[in-house]
Amino acid sequence: MSSVHSPIKRRRSVAVKVGHVIVGGAAPVVVQSMTNTDTADAAATAAQVAQLANAGSELVRITVNSEEAARAAPEIRERLDRLGLAVPLIGDFHYNGHKLLSLYPACAEALAKYRINPGNVGRGRKKDEQFATIVELACRYEKPVRIGVNWGSLDQELVVRLMDENARLPVPKETAEVTREAMVVSALESARRAEEIGLPHERIILSVKVSEVQDLIAVYRHLAGRCDYPLHLGLTEAGMGVKGIVTSTAALAVLLQEGIGDTIRISLTPEPGGSRTQEVIVAQEILQAMGLRSFTPRVVACPGCGRTSSDYFQRLAQDIQTYLRQQMPVWSKRYPGVEAMTVAVMGCVVNGPGESKLANIGISLPGTGEYPVAPVYVDGEKTVTLKGDNITAEFQRLVEDYVERRYGGGDL
Repeated sequence: MSSVHSPIKRRRSVAVKVGHVIVGGAAPVVVQSMTNTDTADAAATAAQVAQLANAGSELVRITVNSEEAARAAPEIRERLDRLGLAVPLIGDFHYNGHKLLSLYPACAEALAKYRINPGNVGRGRKKDEQFATIVELACRYEKPVRIGVNWGSLDQELVVRLMDENARLPVPKETAEVTREAMVVSALESARRAEEIGLPHERIILSVKVSEVQDLIAVYRHLAGRCDYPLHLGLTEAGMGVKGIVTSTAALAVLLQEGIGDTIRISLTPEPGGSRTQEVIVAQEILQAMGLRSFTPRVVACPGCGRTSSDYFQRLAQDIQTYLRQQMPVWSKRYPGVEAMTVAVMGCVVNGPGESKLANIGISLPGTGEYPVAPVYVDGEKTVTLKGDNITAEFQRLVEDYVERRYGGGDL
């Protein structure tokens, strides 16, 4: 079962092919992530790329900042191929990308896309030459390019130029507005220059990343209205934990609701010992919550109250949610459509039966003072009542049976 909602009308953009993945056009919003290993360590980097890809990252970016990293890129690609992982690799270049791509053609070939920052390509005449070198190599190897502007490394010559122009206006704009305009201009002028050099229009993706929610929304609105390039969304330096998740969600949800954004990354700072895959899961959850894509069955669970003094339903909800996500690498291939399934795990009689009936399959656990039984509902109909010490295992088996019958070609 699913709720009825109006689909989001996506902004029209050209389609860019990154490896086997399409970004923009009519394609779904793509999830991507980035490694934090030393790229020169090919084994460690390939292992982290594999973790990210298995978690659902459809594109993975790696830092290419040294000759050692450039030499490692082909080996990383080979290791992934041996694992049967076709996830495209994106090379992230700053300052010396023109040299590394020129010196290491195997690296240039192994990468599916190049990311360059106009503010970190060079200064003055060298900037134009070095930018042109990267674009010419992208043309030679038929690779797309993301021109990624970041306000932490914005082209200062451009900023000064726009600030001077602004100062001569009868009513000058505020500094923040001029800075946002500088980011948009940097992206668009760089894209125009890339096309003049020979890079096809359909091989360019743009991004304009900032670290404040309202600034991000404003700058992407400006950019989206002035081009049809696919746009990569992300709040740069989002932060750690809840703060990073909330701020990224607040910014991206507004833009996605307006149809802006063709690929996203959640730039979370991992907690010590934390998994890098969290940024992938958060990106998927945002897109799923917005109704743009489905990645894993959704678990509906109540927050708990005085009626649910036991934590049994909380542990069951957590166990089921973990179980469903773990099954998805296999289920997504074996059971088409299962990612749209809804499972309800409720803690008392107030909303338990109602939410369970609205889910594909749901269980209403007994609250404080309620009769110790747990009715299970399948597609709105009560089918069985569970009780005793094995409710978790029994409900999990019922979920498995439902998936097999509903999505495996069987009849319910």
